[in-house]
Amino acid sequence: MSENLRLVADLALILTSAGVVTVIFKLLKQPLVLGYLVAGFLVGPHLHIFPTVTDVSDVEVWSEIGIIFMMFAVGLEFSFKKLMSMGSKAFITAFLGILGMIGVGALLGFVMGWGTMESLFLGGMLSMSSTAIIVKAFDDMKLKDQPFASLTTVVLIIQDIVAVVLMVLISTVAASKNSAPGREMLLSIVKLVFFLILWFVVGIYLIPTLLRKFKSYINDENLLIISIGLCFGMVIVANSVGFSSALGAFVIGSILAETAESQRIEHLTESIKNLFSAIFFVSVGMMIDPQVLVQYWKLILSLVVITLVVKAFVCSASAVVAGANLEDSIKSGFTLSQIGEFAFIIASVAVAQHVMPPHIYPVIIAASVITTFTTPYWIKLATPVYKGLEKRMSPKMKHALDAYALFGSSKEDKKSWRSIIGSNITSVVVFSVLSFAILFSLFNFLIPFLQKLPYVEKIPNWWFNTICAVISLLIISPFLVGIVRNSPKTLQLYRNLVQENRANMLVVIVWTLIRFVIVFYFVFYILVNFYKYTKWVIVLIAVAVIFILVLSRRNLNRFASMERKFKTNLNGDED
Repeated sequence: MSENLRLVADLALILTSAGVVTVIFKLLKQPLVLGYLVAGFLVGPHLHIFPTVTDVSDVEVWSEIGIIFMMFAVGLEFSFKKLMSMGSKAFITAFLGILGMIGVGALLGFVMGWGTMESLFLGGMLSMSSTAIIVKAFDDMKLKDQPFASLTTVVLIIQDIVAVVLMVLISTVAASKNSAPGREMLLSIVKLVFFLILWFVVGIYLIPTLLRKFKSYINDENLLIISIGLCFGMVIVANSVGFSSALGAFVIGSILAETAESQRIEHLTESIKNLFSAIFFVSVGMMIDPQVLVQYWKLILSLVVITLVVKAFVCSASAVVAGANLEDSIKSGFTLSQIGEFAFIIASVAVAQHVMPPHIYPVIIAASVITTFTTPYWIKLATPVYKGLEKRMSPKMKHALDAYALFGSSKEDKKSWRSIIGSNITSVVVFSVLSFAILFSLFNFLIPFLQKLPYVEKIPNWWFNTICAVISLLIISPFLVGIVRNSPKTLQLYRNLVQENRANMLVVIVWTLIRFVIVFYFVFYILVNFYKYTKWVIVLIAVAVIFILVLSRRNLNRFASMERKFKTNLNGDED
């Protein structure tokens, strides 16, 4: 059989077995994900009862594409606006639960004699719940409209984001085995935040604009090709700057989720996602080795007990601390008590990068399968557990728990220095990131390109530097204006705070000076790279340039136009 036909034969075996087994699981009313895992186990290299896949390496390539499409789909279902609208309760519940389970997993790892990083990543895998399984359970049990379901759904979204960060950190740890991993991880997180802000802002500004401009020329076929092309393109971009392909797929998915075409794209790509996701989960099932499961049955049992009991308690307690009522907290905690498919991805990356031992992959899969089977029963168990606690709890204690809120029950905004800084901290961070990215591009690409143009050597050096400095300042000027500019709403907030307490005037002045110092740094950096005057002369010139840029009506208009376009694109799916 030729090489190409061998690949076709393997795909035929994978898809046929997956189809047959999932039909059986559908009849048994069990999740399809489990059917894929069982199908992979049956045609895998460790069980020779049925025909087996001939080339596992080819299947691994297809499964990598499956991960890309899964992360792309997660991004499409993700919405920054919906996430921010949920308030602090869901964020606190998610992060306390994740930190708690990372601590529990790390403790288990230390008991088994594992290293620090191995133990922490084990905890990270235990903290991941299955979005697909829980959403399916909510549909089957008609619980989507329950209050705890909304809380649980947002917690799952945050877990997915943390899973992406964990994959980035795994790659960082693998690359920094000979240096200080703590320092490398911190730098990696800073780098991740920088590129996420850059990609999201640039993507939201450009992609919806282009889709809207060429809308009359784009049918379903074009849109499908464009979406998949953007997905793979972003995967390449992410890899080129040192991040995983999964992160690139998630980022472009989340950008497209904020466009008016998000639901259409999600519908068009759903079949492709289902196909490659099936291949991925079948490939995961192929990794299950019965001998490993027998050898590590105690570890598997420990993970199952920790997930079903300890995770239910940790997630429930996290929701209570965050301010959810006791009933919703317990139901949410019990719902989250399983190991999700993201744990497979994290485990596969960790094993491939030699950060964790190979046996962790089939062990995590086995524990996930068991806890997935128990999910609907655990959701039902939450109600009697709550009623049992309610009977044993004094009315005073129950009332105190239900009335409790982490940040107090008052809806009145706190008028303090936090309000002053919080009024425009987001714009300061975003425009600073954009300014840095522009300067990096200018000094590393545009200016070297200009220097190589014909006849440039005939231009006096002073004139060439002046032209480059002016171009740099003109390009970056709208973003510098955005850093120091106060909107009318912000100015009114400042006036109100100063009227309430004269001491707030000092905070306003200091925060304004900090923003001007940031702008000064960018202008000074540009000038010092083109001129060899003494530093104090450049400082004076920089100050003068800042006042010209900030007071220029043309710059204000350019900034206002860019800001309006960005907000229009961000809210485009609500039109």
